[in-house]
Amino acid sequence: MSGGDTAVIIPAVNEADRIAATVKSAAALPGVDLVVVVDDGSSDQTGRVARAAGARVVRHSSNRGKAAAMETGAEAVRLLDDEGSPRHLLFLDADLGETAHAAAPLIEPVRAGQADMTIAVFRTRVRLGGHGLVVRLSKEGIRRATGFEATQPLNGQRCLTRRAFEAARPLAYGFGVETALTIDLLRRKFRVREVEVEMSHRATGNDWRAQVHRARQLRDVGLALVTREPIVALYLRRLRHRR
Repeated sequence: MSGGDTAVIIPAVNEADRIAATVKSAAALPGVDLVVVVDDGSSDQTGRVARAAGARVVRHSSNRGKAAAMETGAEAVRLLDDEGSPRHLLFLDADLGETAHAAAPLIEPVRAGQADMTIAVFRTRVRLGGHGLVVRLSKEGIRRATGFEATQPLNGQRCLTRRAFEAARPLAYGFGVETALTIDLLRRKFRVREVEVEMSHRATGNDWRAQVHRARQLRDVGLALVTREPIVALYLRRLRHRR
């Protein structure tokens, strides 16, 4: 490796307006020597812009979802790793823009051997347009399954060792991936640490597209939980009755 031990993986769909800033900020992080953007079936110029900004780009011909993009990115990194020297994997959202430069505290505990996975906690909370139900479901599911009290369980900014990532495969479908990652690694006795960072991304709106997005999140998180903890099925039924 050329002086680094960490790769950044950025799943991206139609983020041509922000991806260049995200890539450039991620590439400047300490220990990072590789940025991979997985263009998950974008209809805009996300892939072209990311490549021009210095990223290696892998493209899905159609949208396959966040978990699939994460796996594709991790496989691309594996193919570029030196034999016997796997990179750590830092996953970042495509719409972070210049705030991606603040991800360094996520990498540090993993590089120092103090954590197997770090999870970002944004100090500046972005209004996320009513997806509190999904957050509560994820928090409660993680707590019931592991006893861990997650602060921002759906936060996609995470750094993992390659060993931790492989232990969690196959990843849970779609937007259930973060919830499942936390549960699966804690159950396997990996060290998980939350880290406060000064990062932010685009707030979720309240239009019909945002409502569809939240419905998919709820579906995917619920599926991830039910397949990992049977008692969560009872909790989900009770939750539906309260709505």
